[in-house]
Formats: sequence, C-alpha cells, structure tokens
Amino acid sequence: MAPESNAAAEILPVTYADIVAAATRLAGQAHRTPVLTSTTVNQRTRSQVFFKCENFQRTGSFKFRGAYNALSQLSAEERHRGVLTLSSGNHAQAIALAGRLLKIPTTIVMPDDAPEVKQEATRGYGAEVILFNRLTTVREELARTVAQERGLTLIHPYDHPQVIAGQGTAAKELLEEVGPLDLLLVCCGGGGLLSGSAIAAEALAAGCKVIGVEPKRADDATRSFYSKTLQTVHNPDTIADGARTPSLGQLTFPLILHYVSDMVTVSEAAIARTVAFLWERLKIVVEPTGALAAAALLEGVVTLPDARIGVLISGGNVDVKQISKLLAKIGKPPKWQVKQPWAGELS
Repeated sequence: MAPESNAAAEILPVTYADIVAAATRLAGQAHRTPVLTSTTVNQRTRSQVFFKCENFQRTGSFKFRGAYNALSQLSAEERHRGVLTLSSGNHAQAIALAGRLLKIPTTIVMPDDAPEVKQEATRGYGAEVILFNRLTTVREELARTVAQERGLTLIHPYDHPQVIAGQGTAAKELLEEVGPLDLLLVCCGGGGLLSGSAIAAEALAAGCKVIGVEPKRADDATRSFYSKTLQTVHNPDTIADGARTPSLGQLTFPLILHYVSDMVTVSEAAIARTVAFLWERLKIVVEPTGALAAAALLEGVVTLPDARIGVLISGGNVDVKQISKLLAKIGKPPKWQVKQPWAGELS
C-alpha cells in the first residue's frame, strides 16, 4: 500500500482528461506500439503478462509521446524562439524529432558520457547539443542559464504537465487493448512515465496496482515514496542511464504518492540478465532502463500468481559498442520462487 500522504487533498497537476487530450494530439504522430506476450514468461511467473513495447516508438522510446504533446501546445512566439531541454538521451531525441516535425528549433543539454548512439541520433534529428560533465556541472543550473540567455522555452524531461500527460498515453493504449489489469509495472527515473501511467490505470482499471521500479543504485524515488520527503541521488553508477535523474520532480512526486501503490528496486545484475532474456526470448532490442519493469517481475522481486500483469518496456536505444560491458554484468541468476519482498496483495 502507498504511504499515507496529503497529496490527495491537493489539486493534482495532471488528470486523466489531460491524457485523453494528449492521445488526440498524438493520433497520427506517435506509433501505437505493439503488445507482446510470452508463454515462457507466463509459465515462469504463473501469470498472464502483457509487454507494452515502447522500444518500437518513434525515436526508440516512450519519450516521443510527452515531447510532441508539450511542443504542440506552444504559442507561435515560443515556437519561433525555440525550446531547450536537458536529457541523457531519450528525451533529447524525442524533443529533437518533435521539434523537426513542428518546425521548432531545439537545443539539448546532454551529459558528455551519454551513449554515443543517443548523441548522434539527437543531432541527426536536427538539434543543437550542448555537452557537459556530470561530475563538475549541475545540469539543471546549466539548462536554466542557457534558456534564459537565449530566450528559449525550457521543456523539462519529466516535471512538466504536458510531458506527463503524453507519457500516460502508453498505459492508456495498453489498457484499451488488453483490458483491465491486476498489476502494472513501470520503470521510474524522474517519474513522468510512472505518474502518467498510474493516472491512466486508475481511470481505466479500477483496482489495478501500479508499481514503480528503479535501480538499487539510483533508489531516490523509492526512498522518497516511503519517507514522503523528496530524496536525491548524485550521478548514480547504474547501467540504466535513463534512471540517473537526481530526484523526482515537484509535479511527479505528489502524483506518485497519490496514484502509485509501491516502489521497488532491482540490482545491476538483474537488469543485465533481463535485457539478455528479452533479447533472446522475446526477440526485441531493449535498453537497460527499458528493462527495469520486466526485471522486477522476471527476477521475482514482484510476484502475483494467477493475475493479469502489464509491463511497460520503455525504450530500446542500445549502444551496440557497449553490449559486451553490459553482458559482463550478468551474475548468477537467482533461484526462481525465492522469498519476495512484495507479495501482491489485491485488497
């Protein structure tokens, strides 16, 4: 159960109506991504599992949804001046492509250790990329400074109401296609996808529990969830680069407290094993961050036998030159059916 919170008494910044409006704007622009199933996974988990594959989304991740939804609502003056965002890669690509489609100039503040495949793709979509060193620069401060100096509109990668609403359309599509779920697992970095998905789940699947998943090495959201105080993490050393965000946002934090049922974490080895499993058994390319939700299920961190479970695969932007390093992190797999920290109460 979610910790008690005052969030329910507040006016929350995003509603299901916002997600419905976002879906209308995205019609014909975003892909309606496939939902995959696996007999092997169903047998292993003793559940019926549905994988919503946002690795097949434009730019290779769910981020295109929020980026296009946000940029499409800018004024003519804001479009003319251009936008700026900060991102390790997936939101960067999404903003760059959305900007190209809408004829809006885009500037991206990106860490210099971001995967080369993401840097190159962002430039390929026409964005200007400003690199920075994670160890010496606070990216939020750099982004604000550049935006102010150039008169650009800052589109935050997750703490933006229209970005959150756009991300929620992924879960909306999943639930419309497969029907009500008992459980929905979603990765968590800054919380945009998690909060948007949880809003959609409450509207479309009453009783569905939504659980956020993040790396153990970047567990700020989990600590925030249980302490009810916003926690931070500095440049965590995790292969899930999309989850290296310093904290949840001022918008996503109260939404998560209000709508999300639980938060769990997974190890680096678990993430790597899950990436390999999804490549080998589902035959899909998934990046480490994109595999977080699946890792919680396949590694037995979360179990709910005889249930209908949705898993959001958030992205597939893998730097192939780093595959050997990724696979080297695979440790000995745990025995299945070990004691789990989350047992899946539906009451």
